[in-house]
Amino acid sequence: MRLRTYFLGFCALLAVGCQTKSGNIWEDNQKQENTASLLWENSSSQVGSPFLPLNEADLKNQFADLITPQTGRELGDAGMPTADQFEVPRGELASIFTPIFFNTDEHVLKRKADLQLVERAAAYLRSHVKTYVIIEGHCDERGPEAYNLALGTRRANHIRALLIKAGAKTEQIHTVSLGKEHPFAVGHSPEAWQQNRRAHFRVHMEGQ
Repeated sequence: MRLRTYFLGFCALLAVGCQTKSGNIWEDNQKQENTASLLWENSSSQVGSPFLPLNEADLKNQFADLITPQTGRELGDAGMPTADQFEVPRGELASIFTPIFFNTDEHVLKRKADLQLVERAAAYLRSHVKTYVIIEGHCDERGPEAYNLALGTRRANHIRALLIKAGAKTEQIHTVSLGKEHPFAVGHSPEAWQQNRRAHFRVHMEGQ
């Protein structure tokens, strides 16, 4: 009889633990980022877009024709602006260096409209060789922090590669990944996530 009582008590505790685990997926994500694959399996019906880890072979194939050299002159070097001299583009520049958005778990642009945005920015850089940009790679809140930092890096570097391929100089373009730490839209909806999967520009024009 005592053994049966212990067994029933253990089952009750197990049930309470399961209820806590499946209550709020955002709390679960914060507490257990290292179990992201289980979280996404349980929440895929809510988010509509499952978490799919990037395949390294696919990355190499997608990025092979866009490999570009890194600049030999870093920010802060002689003749180069420092990072704190870059600002959010305003006025005419805001219409040229507009945010570029990505699909879930992707870092390669495919839509013609997005590629046209990159070409417009490249055209400006070609004709204004003393204009420098920092491209910030951003992600939505889903997934582990380390994964989003890596994905943000790929997004920023992809835009950089396209700009250089279109004629901008390597030293004009620098990149940084901010992962999921600086959301553009606050919220836990697909609409907010779409706004946060982006590449953002900051600009410095020499002489200003």
